[in-house]
Amino acid sequence: MPKRILQGTVTSAQTVTVSVERRFTHPVLKKTIRKSKKYRAHDPQDTFKVGDVVRIQECAPISKTKRWEVIAE
Repeated sequence: MPKRILQGTVTSAQTVTVSVERRFTHPVLKKTIRKSKKYRAHDPQDTFKVGDVVRIQECAPISKTKRWEVIAE
């Protein structure tokens, strides 16, 4: 199975926290809804700052909360 790749904005730079927003149409109201979710990602070189748009990819668990790694900007 291929690894998922998501794109989002860095909200914290210590352990890179990436906020990923998705849009979908509500099934009953037919209104576009925005939902966001935060993912903690591994950045070994500590190169990304708050506000950067990055891509993250699934990986094996690195710590208790980190299951993603930053792959590109």
